[in-house]
Amino acid sequence: MESLTTPRLILVPITLPLVEAVWAGRRDEAEAILGARFPMEWPGRALVERAFCCPIERLRQDPASTLWGGRVMVLRCDEPAVVGSVITSGSPDERGTVSVGYGVEAASQGQGFATEAVAKVVEWSLAQASVEQVTATTFPWNRPSLRVLEKVGMHFTERTEHDMLGEMWVFARDRQHN
Repeated sequence: MESLTTPRLILVPITLPLVEAVWAGRRDEAEAILGARFPMEWPGRALVERAFCCPIERLRQDPASTLWGGRVMVLRCDEPAVVGSVITSGSPDERGTVSVGYGVEAASQGQGFATEAVAKVVEWSLAQASVEQVTATTFPWNRPSLRVLEKVGMHFTERTEHDMLGEMWVFARDRQHN
């Protein structure tokens, strides 16, 4: 999988060696893989566990499918730095749907990095023959996330209830409306 570029970011594919280095706390190794430095507090173990909620053994069994589409946001500058990531649900399901999630480290929030990166990953995903729809889920009170989804051309599709998190809103963008 190739890196994607935007005006300010390089979106580097998430690979099994990168996940293993981050998971094991081998920061120097992870930074060498990316060619960029991580913020001191990011990615913390809690973020990694949320982003990759499947066991590491499953990732090792099928990294191409499990990590499909996921990318790390690296700021394009003299000293490249990780500012966030866009994670997918893995390769598209039988209906051609893939879900995206994203996060930006605290010091880089509010600068449009999420919008820039999510737009590129959604466009890339919809250009893949196996993808018909990209979805994303967020809390109805999370205004910054709602704005990102609207700006990248996603539309509200439904409300859903999560057992632990409560009300969630689902957004989608279809290939036919791309």
